[in-house]
Amino acid sequence: MVFSSLWISCKKEAAPQAKPLEISVVKVLQQDVRLESEFTGQTFGQSDIQINPRVDGVIESLNFKEGSLVTKGQLLYTIDPLPYQAKLNEAEGSLAEVEARLAKTKSDYDMMIPLAKMNAVSQRELISAKAAYNASVASIKAASANLENAKIELGYCSIVAPISGLIGISKVRAGDYVRPGAASVLNTISDLGDVRVRFTLSEQEFLRIYREVNKKNSSLKGAGQSISLKLSDGSIYPQTGRISFADRQIDPTTGAITFEASFPNPDKLLRPGQYVKVGLVTDVRANTFLIPQRSVIEMQGIYQVYVLGDSSKVHMQIVKPGPAYKDGYVIEDGLKTGDKIAMGGTSLLKNGSVITPKLIEWQPGQQETAPTK
Repeated sequence: MVFSSLWISCKKEAAPQAKPLEISVVKVLQQDVRLESEFTGQTFGQSDIQINPRVDGVIESLNFKEGSLVTKGQLLYTIDPLPYQAKLNEAEGSLAEVEARLAKTKSDYDMMIPLAKMNAVSQRELISAKAAYNASVASIKAASANLENAKIELGYCSIVAPISGLIGISKVRAGDYVRPGAASVLNTISDLGDVRVRFTLSEQEFLRIYREVNKKNSSLKGAGQSISLKLSDGSIYPQTGRISFADRQIDPTTGAITFEASFPNPDKLLRPGQYVKVGLVTDVRANTFLIPQRSVIEMQGIYQVYVLGDSSKVHMQIVKPGPAYKDGYVIEDGLKTGDKIAMGGTSLLKNGSVITPKLIEWQPGQQETAPTK
């Protein structure tokens, strides 16, 4: 008995059996996928109108608040009008002078006509009077044109908004001297009702999409009518846009073609000069396989996933991933309908491991949830 008790006390206790790992598992999705490509773009106003002076002079006043909305016809800048008022007064005086000369030459010519018929004056004198009268008529036209030009120049001293929109920071201040010319920009007004976004496609991508769109019953038809926009902070712009036009040529220096899309801008969130990401549907995959990106293991260019088999045992399967779709991958080869994929996320999971599968629901771009029972 003593020996028996000693033997029992020396016997080692059996180690407890390891509990299988609880691993999240998702079903391979099989659905149609519209794949978007992202292109870098820049925003422009619906109209971006530069304000240039049309006469030279000293800026007398700024009559708007920078960065505010202005309306068409609103006074923006005034240029010192005194020199142009003086020119107007001079033109009015010149016109009055030639009008008086016209009256005299007309009177002299009218008197010469009956006298010439009576041979009281020579034909030479009659022709001279007529020439003086015609010269006065021509002088009236020239003086009237000078007067009209003086009025126009005086009007240019008041610079008004050509469109309604958002005005920027003024490039001049009161007291600055300005002169006409393309390089002399006082300010810019942008109409932000709709915003234009310009982006480029490579020549190869353009040719591929063009051929696909022009196929009979192409799945890409109408893709240019619903374009997404991602802002610099990563947020998605709530409005969708549409392609307005493509440039007439491919830029030989970059090998790319420029497209322009139009986006509604009801809240004036988009401003000219922003850099954005344009999302354009460039491919449609029918009835394709989708799995979460984080379930794929990549080692030296080989992509593998853990597939759940019989008896809750997983085995490693080599797959061929295609394009990314939101937070998933399109799988072109290696999986079949009904496969279940282990999410992994632990170094304890090995090929042939027995797990406790926890089936979860997964949709691309949505948070994973447990399936409803």
